[in-house]
Amino acid sequence: MIIYPAVDIKDGNCVRLLQGKADQQTIYYDYPVEPARQFKEQGAEWLHVVDLNGAFTGIPSNLDLVMDITKLGLKVQMGGGLRDLDTVRKVLDNGVSRAVVGTRACTDLTFAEQLANEFGDRVAVGIDGNNGKVSIKGWTENTDTGVLDLAKKLEQLGIQTLIHTDIATDGMLQGPNYAAQEALLSAVSINVIASGGVSQKLDVVELKKLAEKYPNMGGIIIGKALYEGKFSLADL
Repeated sequence: MIIYPAVDIKDGNCVRLLQGKADQQTIYYDYPVEPARQFKEQGAEWLHVVDLNGAFTGIPSNLDLVMDITKLGLKVQMGGGLRDLDTVRKVLDNGVSRAVVGTRACTDLTFAEQLANEFGDRVAVGIDGNNGKVSIKGWTENTDTGVLDLAKKLEQLGIQTLIHTDIATDGMLQGPNYAAQEALLSAVSINVIASGGVSQKLDVVELKKLAEKYPNMGGIIIGKALYEGKFSLADL
């Protein structure tokens, strides 16, 4: 199970949003490469990087900073505004190891299939869940599509990795939604990376138990708890 420290970039800063709300942000660093460097020093091999401006507008605007992070020698999975094949191709050609596509892949299954066919395991689909339903456009719009139904369709189309974020717990430091994560792990056999709610070391221990039960539990994304010093990445 891989631990992915999260670096969320908005207007050039490293920030965390409370439940994804743009007006409830905390700036932790004014240069996002700095936390990335610290995570590498603590043993990280992968980073989960999100261009929040891209997530809200559909147009990535922090790619230079993302490229600077990749130059540290870390593997980077990056999302936020990747809504066409050319943009996905561009980030993969410029050092990103895995592109994360959310909104368009969740609403256009033909596009999701194109992603799977062209990029294979170098692309992941981000499914953001809100009470079991898929949320899109930087969590600003809820749909009637069920998370599990969508996940099964994406698996059938050839997508190999899903990143499942539970919106209700994200940034709240109140613990993950274990039931939602386990439901998804049992519904598909492809790689699932869990995100949202990790607040203490015990949460990671419990998620590790899920990984022992479900071999497709590929990792967890941790953000705010690391920035707030709830535990260290090196300790994990």
